Amino acid sequence: MLNRRHLLCCGAAAGLFTALAGPVRAGLLNPCRRGLPDALRPLVERTFEGLDPAQLWDVHTHLLGTGDSGSGCTINAQLDQWWHPVEMLRKRVILGAACIPPDAPSVDRAYAQRLRALAEDFPVGARWMLFAFDQACDDAGRPHAGHTTFHVPDAYAARIAADAPQRFAWVASIHPYRADALARLDAALDAGAVALKWLPSSMNIDLRDARLRPFYDRLASARLPVIVHCGEERAVPGAGRDALGNPLLVRAALEHGVRVVIAHCASLGTALDLDRKRPRDVPAFALFARLMDEGWGERLLGDISVVLQANRRPEVARTLLTREDWQPRLLHGSDYPLPCIPAAVRLPALASAGLLGADDVLPLQALREHNPLLFDLALKRRARWRGARLLEAVFATRPHFQRPAGA
Repeated sequence: MLNRRHLLCCGAAAGLFTALAGPVRAGLLNPCRRGLPDALRPLVERTFEGLDPAQLWDVHTHLLGTGDSGSGCTINAQLDQWWHPVEMLRKRVILGAACIPPDAPSVDRAYAQRLRALAEDFPVGARWMLFAFDQACDDAGRPHAGHTTFHVPDAYAARIAADAPQRFAWVASIHPYRADALARLDAALDAGAVALKWLPSSMNIDLRDARLRPFYDRLASARLPVIVHCGEERAVPGAGRDALGNPLLVRAALEHGVRVVIAHCASLGTALDLDRKRPRDVPAFALFARLMDEGWGERLLGDISVVLQANRRPEVARTLLTREDWQPRLLHGSDYPLPCIPAAVRLPALASAGLLGADDVLPLQALREHNPLLFDLALKRRARWRGARLLEAVFATRPHFQRPAGA
């Protein structure tokens, strides 16, 4: 029997979905059009001018699933509970972005099939680095299901990549507090992982924790890069642990010789400036910029996924476009499936900010409806600020993730 609290929650959920119905139809759901019209092919051809597809690896691509194929993937129960309407909407938007219909026999299979179909519109040689995503753990290294928004096991990411090795590589995700973390890392290295992925605020990882030192040593000796989300995180909430996403904390890994890729160039939110005697909040991107200028060289990189999204300040893109000295250390990534959400990138606003030509808006909008991955690449190739653009080096990402023989 429903009590008064349940009825109030139910009413709130119904009201939220009713209120959002228009915006969802207008800007949150991917139209999922199939095939690439001939009219868009000139734009696609211009996008690849000067690029070597064999060097083009998308360094930030998410795998998702519910485990309905035996994959071992899980999602937080709140995403299916009507008394958590925001979480339900989060799931609806993400699955819609990946073109998974509500009646799909298998979410796991539909997600992977759609990603493979989008990849086939790219020239031979282009590849995507598919992320595993470990569970959040408590301070003792025990998995915490309640704080885990979604989980993608290493074995599943490795299997999907092995099914289409000409298109995919895979990225491991191992919580370093686990008792068997080093054994898991060695297994991932043996299985061909090209990087490691951490989201500290969501997974509960303090990069300064002394327990990480043996882990860092193994990463450094294997030359396996770690992709670390820094700055604010909205897609995978962190239960009040946003301070763990401070970009300055990656110095602990850098000092141990680990190569670090700061996801999204820490382009969202604020973080404490821990270098001050009296720390105060500053844009996280400003701390990323400080790190980039500290002389870490090729040990410190940044992926440029979602830096043109509507929730980023135009100054972020303007800086990345004009800092030509950084660009050999900036890496193309899409953060798929986020580019599939139309409202995530507002093209007219980018044109108004001087980051895109007005005549680019309509062709890019059309391309997004048919292939959001091509759209994401084309957008970055078309972006300009006072004549400055992203150099071809930003899209030649493969060499950063090839381990030496025997490492």
